[in-house]
Amino acid sequence: MSRRKPTMSQSAARAQVRPGKFVGNKEEASRQGRGASGAASVASPAAIREIIESVVVAFVLAFLFRTFEAEAFVIPTGSMAPTLMGRHKDLVCPVCGYPFQVSASDEVDASGRWRGNEVVAGTCPMCRSVVDMGRGNPQRKTYPSYNGDRILVAKFPYYFGDPERWDVAVFRFPGGAKTNYIKRIVGLPGETVRIQYGDVYVRHPGESGFTIARKPPEKILAMMQPVYDNDFVLRDWIEQGWPSRWSSWPADGQGWEPSADYKSFRVSGSARQTVWLTYAHYVPSDEDWERFSMGRLREKPPRPQLINDFTAYNTEQTRSRGGGADSFWAGGGLGPPLHWVGDLVVEFDASVEKPAGELLIALIKGGRQFLCRLDLAAQTARLELPTGEVFSSRAGVIGPGRHRVRFANVDSQLVLWIDGRVVSFGQPVVYDPALTIKPTAADLHPVRIGSAGADARVSRLRLFRDIYYIAQTVGSGPEFDMSVAAHLGVEQFLSDPKHWDVFAARQPIEFLLHEDQFLVLGDNSAASKDSRLWSGDIDAEGRHPYPYVSRDLLIGKALFVYWPHSWDKLPGLPIPFPFFPNFARMGFVR
Repeated sequence: MSRRKPTMSQSAARAQVRPGKFVGNKEEASRQGRGASGAASVASPAAIREIIESVVVAFVLAFLFRTFEAEAFVIPTGSMAPTLMGRHKDLVCPVCGYPFQVSASDEVDASGRWRGNEVVAGTCPMCRSVVDMGRGNPQRKTYPSYNGDRILVAKFPYYFGDPERWDVAVFRFPGGAKTNYIKRIVGLPGETVRIQYGDVYVRHPGESGFTIARKPPEKILAMMQPVYDNDFVLRDWIEQGWPSRWSSWPADGQGWEPSADYKSFRVSGSARQTVWLTYAHYVPSDEDWERFSMGRLREKPPRPQLINDFTAYNTEQTRSRGGGADSFWAGGGLGPPLHWVGDLVVEFDASVEKPAGELLIALIKGGRQFLCRLDLAAQTARLELPTGEVFSSRAGVIGPGRHRVRFANVDSQLVLWIDGRVVSFGQPVVYDPALTIKPTAADLHPVRIGSAGADARVSRLRLFRDIYYIAQTVGSGPEFDMSVAAHLGVEQFLSDPKHWDVFAARQPIEFLLHEDQFLVLGDNSAASKDSRLWSGDIDAEGRHPYPYVSRDLLIGKALFVYWPHSWDKLPGLPIPFPFFPNFARMGFVR
């Protein structure tokens, strides 16, 4: 990350204490300082001690203020998106209403000067419509480009302690110490780090095998990326025959009934069997949108697809005006989004009518089912692994009323939240990653919400995925053979299980770290130049940077997004208000 001139001066972010001339109590000094002759004043031991103490305190305060200082930085690129934004454009999809961002980093060079490029379109992550932002767009709107997030970087954490895995850190680039980068620390000194199957694995000295690096619950929430938000469902498409992503199974009329706007679902406890509300990843293509604009849909119903590493931030379409002619290209980073992501998080509001029956949540990965049972009568939760292991909670977890439920299968561990609190099962609920390395047809319906005798209503359904770290380095090529996908196209490849053997053959990359060396990756793996790709660079002196960050290059830990760009209006109102703070984007960096 290039160093920019701080938007807040360092003098404002740093306090200095200068020891001044000590002035004691004049009367006391006069009284104690008179000698027998009265010709000279001699300071008392108490006064001398007070002077020494004050000087020591002044030096200590100066040291503390210098140590605990924070610097301000502006993020120029989207390598950490969507966690932290570089230069970007803000959009609201004119079709479904979903707000999102696309990168605009290519519009300027490293010094911030305009290159003659203009981002003119981006793709909505919910409905996949392409939003035209060019001049004369159908919305008749202007879409300004905003500078990246302004963050405060605290230096003190790394003065008094060691960096921890999953920290977001700012450091000087190993290939040029004048350039500052921001990434997430994933590898620690002494470890051998392996990237495979989208996850991070580590091996410590003396160990023979690798262990998956599991994120704590707060990091899971900070790093998860949106897949689908049912509050932005395409109602008119469904009414014309496009399949809903959430649907009842079995479809016998005894299961989950959708509301008129398809945003919530209700089930009666009178059903004799468990009834499921099932998610399928139906993704409209550009051709589907073209057909719909002409008032028709495809003749054959679409097939659900595997959830992949699609990132809306990387879908910018750019127009260049160089040489007097327009040319267009699309973003995307390390190839198309063909990487299957099985680490998912589902959350929803559950309105429970009475203390009877069970609510169930099933997450499918690699053809294996990971089940959560919420017993509404006993008010307990139970997690069931495909190996037969069962983990139970104490009572009082859930009962009648409205609750926010979140269930995650990330890094080969299960985590359950009820009303924002992590539910304890007495021990971590983890399993062997080798169980789930290849998808099956069951992964085309990766999330299910069930009712076994429960009267309930679910709403505000949201699905997220974990970050998928692409195992690709300089000269390695893609992590699996993408020739079949290139021949078939993304849609057919991700919807047909007979082509998925390649996922079991995904190749790893490994890095050996020595003392005081750290491995760093960007959250936007497809568009991040990080430890995986640095060895291909050459600095001004003809040197290749190492794929690690040494301790002496660390500047500090990203602490707070303190001034994201303003919307220039009052929230929710069409009232102009220049520089009104964007409070929603302010917050601690996780």
